[in-house]
Amino acid sequence: MTEVVVVIGAGSMGQAIARRVGAGPHVLLASRREKTVAAAGQAFRDSGFETSTATVDVSDRESVISLARTAAALGPVTRLVHAAGVSPSQASPETILRVDLYGTALVLEAFGGVIAPGGSGVVIASQSGHVLPALTAEQERQLAVTPAEDLLSLPFLQPEQVSDSLHAYQLSKRGNALRVQAEAVRWAQRDARINAISPGIIISDTARDEMNGPNGQEFQALIGGCPVGRAGTPDEVATVGALLLGPDGAFITGSDFLMDGGLTADYIFGSVALG
Repeated sequence: MTEVVVVIGAGSMGQAIARRVGAGPHVLLASRREKTVAAAGQAFRDSGFETSTATVDVSDRESVISLARTAAALGPVTRLVHAAGVSPSQASPETILRVDLYGTALVLEAFGGVIAPGGSGVVIASQSGHVLPALTAEQERQLAVTPAEDLLSLPFLQPEQVSDSLHAYQLSKRGNALRVQAEAVRWAQRDARINAISPGIIISDTARDEMNGPNGQEFQALIGGCPVGRAGTPDEVATVGALLLGPDGAFITGSDFLMDGGLTADYIFGSVALG
């Protein structure tokens, strides 16, 4: 049977990774917006990829389970790319936690049940998770292993504790990396691997929303202050994604790859931090 590559989140990073690993297999593109995923699917078909599309709401359990079943019915699911999410300027703290944190837990749970032996997956987390103020060891463990349906009930994720969207985003993305590490143990039972990528500022629709949002000036300053002197591109993320998903990454699982042009290094050890 034809192998299946599932890409959840049909934005620029998801599409870039799919183009690197999707030649030959069947590519299933999924997104919440039907118009967006339909356009992406047509572009892939026009480029010679065998492609189908689906709509999915990653914050809805039945929707995610339905997508996993659809994918498995197409053939052995050998690759998963989870790139769906919302950013601080796009949503409320509650929505960010539900989509970025809970939604990722659902995706890892559902596709961990259908991933084929020898398969692999990658989750797009974020550099923001690396600059979150330190959590306790117990809080980190709770983000990693709490059953998905109980995640949003954790005391430190309640509205009185998470009052702004950036904090919710940082918590969610830190949770993504921790969840991937824990899920790697379960995925290994199916002889499969799962990793995360934590990009810095990558030129994408999400980045443009941030540039035009209420914190746009600060966002632009981060690009200017980045040690490599620029933002990244989706194709650069795809290079790392292809490594993690392919045979050259066969010894890598449960890992989170920070690729942010040195932004986190500057945050910790740069001129401001060093005084």
